[in-house]
Amino acid sequence: MTKLYKFFAMIDFGHTLFGLPFAYLGAFLAMRGVPSFSQLLWITVAMFGARSAALCLNRLIDRAIDRANPRTAGWVLPAGELPVGGVWILVVVFFVLLFWAAAHLNPLCVQLAPVAVLVLWGYSYTKRFTWWCHLLLGMAVGIGPVGGWIAITGQFDWRPLVLWLAVAFWIAGFDTMYACQDIEFDRAQGLYSIPARFGAEGALQFSAGFHLLAVICLVSNGWVMGLGSWYFAGVAFTALLLLYEHSIVSSTNLARVNFASFRINHYVGLIIFVMTLIDILG
Repeated sequence: MTKLYKFFAMIDFGHTLFGLPFAYLGAFLAMRGVPSFSQLLWITVAMFGARSAALCLNRLIDRAIDRANPRTAGWVLPAGELPVGGVWILVVVFFVLLFWAAAHLNPLCVQLAPVAVLVLWGYSYTKRFTWWCHLLLGMAVGIGPVGGWIAITGQFDWRPLVLWLAVAFWIAGFDTMYACQDIEFDRAQGLYSIPARFGAEGALQFSAGFHLLAVICLVSNGWVMGLGSWYFAGVAFTALLLLYEHSIVSSTNLARVNFASFRINHYVGLIIFVMTLIDILG
């Protein structure tokens, strides 16, 4: 049981709330109603497999960096609380889950699953060569709405790309804020990040800019999808939530970065999903 608890701690299981509601949102918008239980089940399995594999890979690839960073040295993998070989086995298991779920959805999902594997594998290396790593992380993790749409329709469509951009900018915004905790470490290690390149003040401006773009994309998504007042009320509330997030963090006071970048953002996907659902079904 202790090993299981440590595993869930390693993959930040509670943070599933960041991406899963948006994957469901893509499915509900594609259906313009409620997908079947089977469709929702396999979308859930696919998201769990993809996200868990991505987090395991990220922890494996960054374990030497995390071990050297005083802030992260006590994390499960850097502290040696789980065997590296066992975590690699879990990566394979989770990717098998992803392919298994894709096979139960439609042929296009199966064809795109290898692309998902490459993207999830690749983004963990980006902070070694570009300070745009935060946006690339957002684009990799934020593909959920497009995946949810394709899971229902079995075909490409440009419309869910607007929601994908919204999620990508949103994730980039809070990840940039979160990375302000490691400015000196990143600079000392030669790692790339917006905070390491521009300092805390510049990073928080980037973060605010990303979140402004996220809200603009959410508004645009409402127009593209023909959504109504309930959806836009959810977007307005989300905008206020993000505004509050930025009001409690400054370059001279980063004490509430964890609360602002993670705790508050737990609710964003949930708010947008619930309000969209009310709008669609109302």
